[in-house]
Amino acid sequence: MTTTRPRIDADRLYASLEALGRVGEYRDERTGLLGVNRLALTDADAAGRRHVVGLMRDLGLEVTVDRIGNVYGRRAGREDDLAPVMMGSHIDSVPTAGRFDGCLGVLGGLEVLRALDDHGLRPRRPMVVAFFTDEEGCRFGTDMLGSAVAVGRIGLEQAYALTDRQGRTVRDELARIGFLGEAEHRLAPPHAYLETHIEQGPCLRAAGLDLGVVTGVQAISWHEVTIQGKSAHAGTTPMELRCDAGVAAARINLKLRDLIASGRFGQMRATMGAIAPHPGLVNIVPGRVTCTVDLRNPDDALMRAAEREVVAFYDEVARLERVEVTWRQTARTEHVPFDPGLQARLAAAATAAGLRHAPIISGAGHDAQELATLCPTAMVFVPGEHDGISHNPRELSTREQCRDGVGVMLEVALALAEE
Repeated sequence: MTTTRPRIDADRLYASLEALGRVGEYRDERTGLLGVNRLALTDADAAGRRHVVGLMRDLGLEVTVDRIGNVYGRRAGREDDLAPVMMGSHIDSVPTAGRFDGCLGVLGGLEVLRALDDHGLRPRRPMVVAFFTDEEGCRFGTDMLGSAVAVGRIGLEQAYALTDRQGRTVRDELARIGFLGEAEHRLAPPHAYLETHIEQGPCLRAAGLDLGVVTGVQAISWHEVTIQGKSAHAGTTPMELRCDAGVAAARINLKLRDLIASGRFGQMRATMGAIAPHPGLVNIVPGRVTCTVDLRNPDDALMRAAEREVVAFYDEVARLERVEVTWRQTARTEHVPFDPGLQARLAAAATAAGLRHAPIISGAGHDAQELATLCPTAMVFVPGEHDGISHNPRELSTREQCRDGVGVMLEVALALAEE
């Protein structure tokens, strides 16, 4: 046993990120860069899951899979009946991902345990590294699915019944890939939960900071909107006689931009990320459009006001364009603040390591926001290169940035595990 403090092995951590990044790897046709496509509960996701489970078993962890497919690797503590310190994130991806989103939190957690093994350390509490099912929400329409089920925000049967565009259910796909587990899906409260993640934005890099201590996650609201008009010949149907679902979708999209420009909703962001016209042919007026609306705001009251205005506009655009507009809520979370005490401890650890840091709110959703309803929770952000681009093959955080973020998590996780 050594007496020095455990340290993160940057080369080992980065090698593990690169190895997982080869699972579901593809080459982007436009840029030639290598990206990752591990859409939730696909064969590629299954391969990634088996890869990480293998790493857990190599570390001697007790691996359990719950009924929603969340995977937990548990390292015993000296007083093994105490609530554990948990670290984690997700390994599923969007179809056009890089190697770091989610994976840094999972593989960083495993690297923390390797560092403890290197120094023969067995903390008082058990420690758990988790990866949660379908954090991204791209396939089944609900983000943070596994962690939301684990904390009880979404019911198990409700989650099982969700379908992808081909009508395949979450339950059937879990069974198909071999991750329909038997462990209890409701998670017993951990002592604390920590997550290291890439920022997925440009702020830390632009400010010359090494780390961000995350204050919380802003409110998020997703709508799936269906606009039913009438298909018609593009050359023979006069403009004044059209019921053009495509124009109605465009009006909604521009309304989102107008809401932001008005300045009435604070730091709100609004996006129409998917627009699918039917039949999708150059010479036919779209008879139907399905599209999405993504609203985000750190202020819950302003978020609710914006939602009301958007929903009212659906009725207005239906009248103006003589179409039918229906919508459903596919995801909705309030602003989630993280534990102030844990934020202070992360900041102190960063200062002690000589790292430049600042508080930062998360613009993206994370599994940590679900765990925050169950136990003290905090996050560390590491900056990204290329203006922090994410969900893209150009996504990149350097070896040193990853080491610094996980190193701060190590210091705080070890202290928590000795409480």
